Amino acid sequence: MTTEKFLGEIGLSIPSGEKGRSVMELTWARPTAEVNGIWGGYTGEGFKTVIAAQASAKVSFRLVGAQNPEKIRAAFRAYVTSKIPADCSVEFHKHGGSPAIQLPYDSALLNTAKTALSDEWPKPAVLIGMGGSIPIVGDFQKMLGMESLLVGFGLSDDRIHSPNEKYELQSFHKGIRSWIRILDALAA
Repeated sequence: MTTEKFLGEIGLSIPSGEKGRSVMELTWARPTAEVNGIWGGYTGEGFKTVIAAQASAKVSFRLVGAQNPEKIRAAFRAYVTSKIPADCSVEFHKHGGSPAIQLPYDSALLNTAKTALSDEWPKPAVLIGMGGSIPIVGDFQKMLGMESLLVGFGLSDDRIHSPNEKYELQSFHKGIRSWIRILDALAA
């Protein structure tokens, strides 16, 4: 997918992030830091010329490879704390954290799943890097001592995690059949 096509769907044309990386690489394989929400001061209709006594933000990080979630958390907190004026304070609330997983592209597990998926769908399955920092996936892999396989059946217009998220019934039904094929292939 081209940068223009990927970003054009959301009304943008210039990728942000590390220079020298493709938009797909930034999306699939690079760490991120996101501000998911920010609020403070007067938030009602109209305006007020007051300075907020308190402001809040929700942040999250997508980890990749062997990044340590506690180390990332500590580094973020140290950075923010270093920027706070002496007469101000900052408070942090911990919410989750798990190491990422990453499967090698030549993994037998991935190739078996790819073949099984290609038998169910009209186009050959493609491998993309996504979901490796979902906390439960890292926990499963650590606790079970085995590779975790993530297989998605969403469409590009499903608006995943958005207020108007959707999921096609055909994707659901074909996803069920796909997992039957994957499990059968893995058992063989």
